[in-house]
Amino acid sequence: MKNIGLTPGNITVSESTTLEEFLKLPYIEESPAWEYINGEAIQKPMGGGKHSLLQKRLVAVIDALGSNYEAFPELRCTCGNRSVVPDVVVISTNQLPLDESGDLMSSGIDFAPAWVIEILSPAQSQTKVTGNILHCLRNGSQLGWLIDPSERSILVYQPNSLPDLLVGKDILPVLKDMNLKPSVDEIFAWLQRKN
Repeated sequence: MKNIGLTPGNITVSESTTLEEFLKLPYIEESPAWEYINGEAIQKPMGGGKHSLLQKRLVAVIDALGSNYEAFPELRCTCGNRSVVPDVVVISTNQLPLDESGDLMSSGIDFAPAWVIEILSPAQSQTKVTGNILHCLRNGSQLGWLIDPSERSILVYQPNSLPDLLVGKDILPVLKDMNLKPSVDEIFAWLQRKN
C-alpha cells in the first residue's frame, strides 16, 4: 500500500488502484484538487495570486463572448483512464452534462473539453502539466494553452502539429466561431495593477 495523503495519513491506495476506485475516494475534490495520472493520485499545487487572477479573467472574458462555449475553472475532466482538473476548460454548451432538473452535474465531465488552459505555478512540473494537455488533445480537445507567468509566454498546443511558443504581440489562437483575438501581452497585462 502507498499513502497518497488525501487526509492526514488515513487514506491509502494500492499500486493497482483503478480510475473508478480513485473517483470514489473521499476528499479528491478538496482544494487543491487531486488528479489521477498514469495510475497515480497526485495533488495539484496551490496556484497563487497571478494564477488566480489569470484564471478569473480568462473565464470572464471567454464567457462574455456570448459564443456557443462556456468556460469553467477547476472542472474535473475524466477520459482515457486519466482524471485531471485543468485550471480552465472551455466546453461547447451542447455538451454540458445536465441532471434531470437541468442543473449542471457536479461530478465534472467524462470527455476531453474543446479547449484546456493550464497556468503554470512555480511549484508545478511543466512536464506533468504538458502531459495533461497532450492527453486531452489525444482524447478530443481542439486546443490547449500552457501559460507561464514567470516567462510571460504561452505554449499553444493543437492536434497534429508541433506546439507554438508565443510571446509579446503574438496573437493567440482560440476556438472557431469565437470573436476573440488576444495577444500574449494582452493576457499578461491583466496582472498589472496601477497605484
